Amino acid sequence: MTIVRLNSSEPVSIETGALIVGIHTSPDGPRTAPGADSLDQAFNGRLAEILTTVGFSGKAQEIAKIPTFGALPAPVVVAVGLGDAPDGDHDLETLRRAAGAAARSLAGTASAAFALPAATAAQVEAVAIGGLLGAYGFTKYRTNGDGKAPVGELVVLSAAAGAEEAVKRATTVAESVSLVRDLVNTPPSDLYPAKFAEIVQEIGAEAGLSVEVLDDTELRKHGYGGIVGVGQGSVNPPRLVRLAYEHPEATKRVAFVGKGITFDSGGLSLKPAASMDWMKSDMGGAAAVFGSLLALARLGVAVNAVGYLCLAENMPSGSAQRPSDVLHTYSGKTVEVLDTDAEGRLVLVDGIARAAEDSPDLIVDVATLTGAQIVALGWRTAGVMSNDDALREEVVEIAAGQGEAAWGMPLPEELRKGLDSPVADIANLQPERWGSMLAAGIFLREFVPDGIRWAHVDMAGPAFNKGEPHGYTPKGGTGAITRTLIGIAERYAGN
Repeated sequence: MTIVRLNSSEPVSIETGALIVGIHTSPDGPRTAPGADSLDQAFNGRLAEILTTVGFSGKAQEIAKIPTFGALPAPVVVAVGLGDAPDGDHDLETLRRAAGAAARSLAGTASAAFALPAATAAQVEAVAIGGLLGAYGFTKYRTNGDGKAPVGELVVLSAAAGAEEAVKRATTVAESVSLVRDLVNTPPSDLYPAKFAEIVQEIGAEAGLSVEVLDDTELRKHGYGGIVGVGQGSVNPPRLVRLAYEHPEATKRVAFVGKGITFDSGGLSLKPAASMDWMKSDMGGAAAVFGSLLALARLGVAVNAVGYLCLAENMPSGSAQRPSDVLHTYSGKTVEVLDTDAEGRLVLVDGIARAAEDSPDLIVDVATLTGAQIVALGWRTAGVMSNDDALREEVVEIAAGQGEAAWGMPLPEELRKGLDSPVADIANLQPERWGSMLAAGIFLREFVPDGIRWAHVDMAGPAFNKGEPHGYTPKGGTGAITRTLIGIAERYAGN
């Protein structure tokens, strides 16, 4: 992984492979942002003229590379757009995205230095984490060397108080998000439930987490009918992984539950081929839960946290569950399966019911749950539902602070009737497609015990970027909602 360090030198004196500077738009043309004020002198006061000549305006995430021809120790200046200059402090997400866009543009470069606004510890962290996430690359399966290696070292130019701790936190969080991306990008042939559980055991133990794994025999024995039902059609049997992080000074406990379908064919309710080629990402929720607990342990956050990874592979076969089967879930409630492609909610309800036994202050489940989320909110904005309006808005607020777009959604009571079943306590799908993201949330709510605050995050779109890279977001696995879960835990720790 790319490393990041601090340096308080002036931008014009730093020796590096590339010097990254922030540029604002203005009525008079491009203008340097704070952090690079001295740079214009090295270009004899003509930097704005040069940028204008190459068609650079300073709009957000715009990139221009300018050779220095010996005017600076760095051979090239990378101008990255920050948009209009703010009236007050620079927006942290603007800095993250600018740093990420610049770092992405420098793949194959040994080192780069950021002369972006970094006058506070928060700004330093934003630049560092944006740069680290922008520098991410998944090259494990490339054998022909056609992909450039990510930039090797990033330097944040700042003398801000608290900058060292900010860089340490950024590094820790970026490592977790990058691991989540790696897991999402890994082919399902190499990341089936048992293998996922092995990875969690190995890395989790190194971070000081306690890890418990239930295999398919134990899942059947203890009545986890939802996870067993989804996974019974695959030659790769399901797993339930419980992670726990304990802090001696903690007064609150949070529980995170992640959907971990390592590949989703739809089961007997088979998906179309065009909807299946990116279903290796259907375990993104479980990966985010894992990544967040790793970060909490490594950061030493004063909170107790448990995580449940509900792992299964949803495949069609002679042993697969059938539409009209009835599952006996861990909660004791029965579910009629009307569509085997509505499988994520079936594994989650077992995880939610088990998490409730830990008596947490809140449960947050995160899942690539419905295509309806993408229809309603697009590819970049997660939907948040809850049995507590204040908690829903709190999760949305925390996500926004981390730069992860989320939108609060209702749970309309009139949709509950559509989940009625003539043979079981509830059906896993309503007959109408309208409002199906919300109906899925209502289904999950039925398995949350009274008195427990619960929120559900549907990130079907945000977990996997099928389009072009943008900001610090790569093509493929994004690591979405990992930082939000970390932020939730930190909020409940009082940090």
